[in-house]
Amino acid sequence: QVQLVESGGGLVQAGGSLRLSCVASGLQFSIYAVGWFRQASGKEREFVAAISWSGGTSNYADSVKGRFTISRDNTKNTLYLQMNSLKPEDTAVYYCATNAYPASNPETYNYWGQGTTVTVSS
Repeated sequence: QVQLVESGGGLVQAGGSLRLSCVASGLQFSIYAVGWFRQASGKEREFVAAISWSGGTSNYADSVKGRFTISRDNTKNTLYLQMNSLKPEDTAVYYCATNAYPASNPETYNYWGQGTTVTVSS
């Protein structure tokens, strides 16, 4: 049974930082690209960042470039998202998901976690 479990969300003031984690089980994590998506209340799910199976390629949404960093540790089956300089508009539920390549289209992702909530206060 494939499981992706996100953690690290919480309440933070604008300008602060959080580090999200996503632990995978039930699959060979090291052969998958993985991505982070987010969904704010009343809005569609949107791409945040993605990373290739090796970690050698990463992509970011323009809205988070320079503030967020995606990384992975294949020895721990874990994906990370370091979020700095957080803004109120970053408030959302954050999800991790797996894919064959680090795409931005959520329709191409297969396995999804349940999400972790990030709230940024102004």
